[in-house]
Amino acid sequence: MKVLVISAAYPPMHAGEATNTFHLCQQLVERGIDVHVLTSSMNVGTADSRIHVHPIMERWDWSELLRAQSFLKSCAPDAVFLMYIGLMYHFHPMVTFLPTLCKKIFPDVPFVTRYESAFVGADPSKTGLISRVFRKLMVRWAGTQNVAYSSGTLLRDSDTVIALCERHRAMLIEEWPPVREKVALIPPPPNLFIASNADGVARERGRMRLGVKPTEFIVTFFGYLYPIKGIETLLRAFATVSAQRPGARLLFIGGKVGLDVEGGASYFDEMQALAKELHIDDRTTWTGAFKSEEEEASLLLHASDVCVLPFLEGVQLNNSSFASMVAHGLPIIVTRGPLMDKAFVHGENVLTCEPRDPQGVAALLLDVMDHADLRNRLRAGALKLAAEWFSWEKATEKTLTALRPRLSDRVA
Repeated sequence: MKVLVISAAYPPMHAGEATNTFHLCQQLVERGIDVHVLTSSMNVGTADSRIHVHPIMERWDWSELLRAQSFLKSCAPDAVFLMYIGLMYHFHPMVTFLPTLCKKIFPDVPFVTRYESAFVGADPSKTGLISRVFRKLMVRWAGTQNVAYSSGTLLRDSDTVIALCERHRAMLIEEWPPVREKVALIPPPPNLFIASNADGVARERGRMRLGVKPTEFIVTFFGYLYPIKGIETLLRAFATVSAQRPGARLLFIGGKVGLDVEGGASYFDEMQALAKELHIDDRTTWTGAFKSEEEEASLLLHASDVCVLPFLEGVQLNNSSFASMVAHGLPIIVTRGPLMDKAFVHGENVLTCEPRDPQGVAALLLDVMDHADLRNRLRAGALKLAAEWFSWEKATEKTLTALRPRLSDRVA
């Protein structure tokens, strides 16, 4: 049984979308699926030879439409799974017509689109005149009814559309109400290998690598660093905490994102400069990028005492970095967004505060440091949340269900 996964982001690219695509492919091959990945030319993959990687795409624009069509025909998949966010495809609309192209070649092959974000689609207005003319021709070719400006025929012609959180699902339904009947909510599970912490061995190994004392308290941020992550809020909060608690240490697991995020190229350096300005650089460790299939990041998460995600838009179920944290049973402080998923319960599985509130984060950090009962309650709540919402077993089964009807009768 053959599944074609289309994703412009794939290892060795440093991006959450790349690592999550890789781990999803691993889960599928472990269930006996023949997995092929159509990706960008620099993404040659990992050492896992079970996944067939085809890094043949360069620009993901109209000039490569025929290449995509030719590959679809030669691959002849039983189902197609598209990882989509406009940023991955340089905001070009070509990819947004792939469901229609696939249906014209293989009418009975299921096509599933997973929206990495409902905020960022294509932007045809930023392409040239010839490109915009070609898009108009594509709209006529695809059938003009229910073709969206930023998402083409993704919503109309995909058999299933996967949203990663409630806010994204609501946005997709607002864009095209009929999609309500085929939207599946499947939050992304952890993006990394999780080391066993039996008898606290992984925690001890992680703390040895960091060179910290048993009495030191590690505050951790996990994930790629770019402006919407709100790192400056955490740095300012930690400056307040460390002035009162000399035993506190700050750890950043992750580095610069490989995607062309606005402001992302300089943000990592700017945050390191801010740590120096706040005089906390001697208490701060920056690991840089890590390999998701290796144990290093997991050991450091096991070594941590509390995690903070101070995102400017708030934390949602779509944040794979959050999934990795709860899988390690860590107390977590997050920021609230405009529409927070019901799975998050303040005081039970997370502590919440407003974005851009360093004092609020600092106060919660001090509470966690001072109250062992609070830490234990949050740890238990995190593990329960991980089992209910971020299990690879459940996510993979739901994904296979979305790839039906052709796969459902053959996967057992």
